Amino acid sequence: MRKSKWTYRLASVLLVLLSTINGFASPQSPDYIIIKSDTIPVYNLILEQYLQKRETSSQGNLFGLEFRDGASLNCWRGYQAIYLVENDSVFLKEIIRCGELRSGLPIDQEASRKRLIDVFGQQVKNRRVHLDWYSGDFNLPKGNLLRWDGVFHKTFDKETLVQIENGKVKGISEITNYEDAPDRINRKYGDNISDILFKELQKIKWKSTDKFDCSEKYFVTIGKDGKISNVAMVGYESEEEIKAHWDKKELNYCLSTLNKRLKGLEFDIVKMNGKPIEETIQIEIWVEDDGKLENWTY
Repeated sequence: MRKSKWTYRLASVLLVLLSTINGFASPQSPDYIIIKSDTIPVYNLILEQYLQKRETSSQGNLFGLEFRDGASLNCWRGYQAIYLVENDSVFLKEIIRCGELRSGLPIDQEASRKRLIDVFGQQVKNRRVHLDWYSGDFNLPKGNLLRWDGVFHKTFDKETLVQIENGKVKGISEITNYEDAPDRINRKYGDNISDILFKELQKIKWKSTDKFDCSEKYFVTIGKDGKISNVAMVGYESEEEIKAHWDKKELNYCLSTLNKRLKGLEFDIVKMNGKPIEETIQIEIWVEDDGKLENWTY
């Protein structure tokens, strides 16, 4: 892709399992779960998943959250759910207004009961609903914030994982979502991976002719093992579209050059639910005619 100037510009981290953050997005309020008298915030949208299967209309969607009547910018779904673990069973105990639990005032129990009945009808027993239709996990934060999509989902370096099967607790385990090694590069929350990539790309001996202008946006993927697994171009819908804009030799040169330079990097391993995940960083590359490089994060 021909550009008049060549400058390195590196973009911020984007998680593969998360979408690009909308500029108008706001941090979303969590749900809560009561375990042994502790009320803990959770970032598992169990009730929301149920509602979206049940509802056929949508007023807008963001990160899997439906925008409903009466919703606010920091609570798109228009409610917060409170769950309860009791005698190894999991219940939906309350559906409350956003921020109601933190208001310092008592929860409006009657309004919550009405919401439960409106959604679940005769499934409501003893003012709560057994989640016998749900199998999955609750992730309860214990350590430091490790990853956040900027809107709702949060992963912590240490968590308690509560495994649920048909509304019954099948296991509770302590998990670690960050594997630190002294010979690997840190990638905890707040670490600027873009800067690390920039310093490595500075070492490339770029060809100075227009024939090999690699100015373009790329995705750099860090694999589950912490190593760079792939470099790909951004902004093209198909391989055919890439070929239509790029000469084959130029394309191969650009991708192979970035891959060769970055493949030696090894990062600490990041996990979700105790299992290693991939992450992708978006970078935009321009190189000035005089070879000077600029690091720009947006």
